[in-house]
Amino acid sequence: MEQTNSVAGLGIAIRAALAAGARIMEIYNSPSHDFGIELKADNSPLTLADKAAHSCILDYLSETDVPVLSEEGASIPYEARRHWEAFWLVDPLDGTKEFIKRNGEFTVNIALILCGRPHLGVVYAPVRQELYFAEPLIGAYKATGITEWTEGMTLPQLVDSSCRLPVLRPDGSPYVIVSSRTHCTPETLRFIDEVRGEHPDAVTLSSGSSLKICLVAEGTADVYPRFGPTMEWDTAAGHAIVCCAGKQICHAETGRPLVYNKENLHNPWFIVR
Repeated sequence: MEQTNSVAGLGIAIRAALAAGARIMEIYNSPSHDFGIELKADNSPLTLADKAAHSCILDYLSETDVPVLSEEGASIPYEARRHWEAFWLVDPLDGTKEFIKRNGEFTVNIALILCGRPHLGVVYAPVRQELYFAEPLIGAYKATGITEWTEGMTLPQLVDSSCRLPVLRPDGSPYVIVSSRTHCTPETLRFIDEVRGEHPDAVTLSSGSSLKICLVAEGTADVYPRFGPTMEWDTAAGHAIVCCAGKQICHAETGRPLVYNKENLHNPWFIVR
C-alpha cells in the first residue's frame, strides 16, 4: 500500500478494529463465561475471543491486498517476509490476561508498517468504547463512546467528532508515569525513582495492554518505561499514534526509534515520552 492510499487504509483498519471489538464483546459478555482458554507454546493464554477477532480482522484487511502478520496467524518465516515493503501488523486481542481478569483493559491493535516503520495505527478498547487512530496526513485522534462503524459514516466525519491528540493538561499538573499492571520490573522501579529525583511530585498510573502507549499519546501521561518483554504487534499501532501526536518510542539504551519486521519479533526495552 502506497502512502497516498494510507488514508483509505486507515478507514479499513478502523472498521476492522470496531468489528473485532464487537466480536470480542459478544464472548466477553457471554452468560456462559466460557472463554475457551488454551495455553500457547510460551505459556501465554489464548481465548476464543483472540481467534474470533483474528478472523474478523483478516476479512476486512483482505480488501487491501497487503500481507498480514498477526499474533494469532500462522508463523511466517523471515525469508518470506523480509522483503515486505508494506504489511499489516496485528494483535487481535492485546491484553488477553486482562480480558480473562475481566478488567476491561484490553485492546485491538492494527498497524500498517511501511519500510520497517509504523505508518498508521488503530487501537480500540471495546469495553471502554475508546478508539485511538492516527495517520500522518490527518494526525492522531481519540473517539469515545464508539462501538461500530455506522452506515453512512465517513472518515472525515469520524475525525470531526473526535479529539485531536495530544490534549494539554492544566498548568501545575503533576508529572505522570504510566507502568504495566502485570509486568512491573525492578528496572522499571529504578526508572521511576530516577524520574522522581527530577519531578518530586510525580505520580504513577497502572494500565494494561497498549493503552499505556495511548495515555502518553493523548497527554494523560508523560512517560511510559517498558523494561520487560513485548512483541512487535504489541507496540506498532500505539507507536504510530504516538508519533502522529508528536511523541516517540525509543530504544531504552540507544535512543533510536523501534523498528519492525525484524527476524526476531521481540522488541528491545523502550521508553515512550
